[in-house]
Amino acid sequence: MTAAKRREPKMREETLRKREEILKAALTTFGAKGYNNGPLTEIADQVDITHAGILHHFGSKDQLLLEVLSYRDATDVAELEGQHIPGGLELFRHLVKTAQLNTQRLGIVQAYVVLSSESVTDKHPARAFFENRYATLRKEVREAFEVVCAENGVTDQSTIDQASASILAVMDGLQIQWLLDPEAVDLARSTEFAINSILSMVLSPTRTVLDSPEPITV
Repeated sequence: MTAAKRREPKMREETLRKREEILKAALTTFGAKGYNNGPLTEIADQVDITHAGILHHFGSKDQLLLEVLSYRDATDVAELEGQHIPGGLELFRHLVKTAQLNTQRLGIVQAYVVLSSESVTDKHPARAFFENRYATLRKEVREAFEVVCAENGVTDQSTIDQASASILAVMDGLQIQWLLDPEAVDLARSTEFAINSILSMVLSPTRTVLDSPEPITV
């Protein structure tokens, strides 16, 4: 075995470690300044390499962004069996646990909120990523609803699509409010309340205040 071959595993380890350092630094910069205003030079300074060094590892700023988003998603499922979110009722419990976990990783939440919001703009490099991500999440939540409905004998599943989109919207909206004023918003408890409320309306639909034709007095 040559010396070059003996060194290869160590070099590979060092490369992976440096790439992760860059991804973490990019999360911080993109979370604070957004993709368009987050310079590669600032990311490079955080990990003691040059602008060219980042391009050596990732090829382009667009590619770095996509890998940052994939890295962020991987942190959500890193400790789950099979590194995939569960199904059925466990999925909804997982969403509440994720909200609790997010209270301890402000930078990751901030990056997600900023980049997902930016992605709706014209020609944003993360547009396709977030379109696919939300489509996948809606599908997974919808499938979890179908399982829970079947387990509880609910045959009318006409509200599942709206409920699935609503859960994701509530979670994202609460994250924004929490980032702006963490003392005023209990992210985990508010998420649990919203998910419980939506689940209850799907499993046991009732006439709501908004259904009333007359003004409600209290």
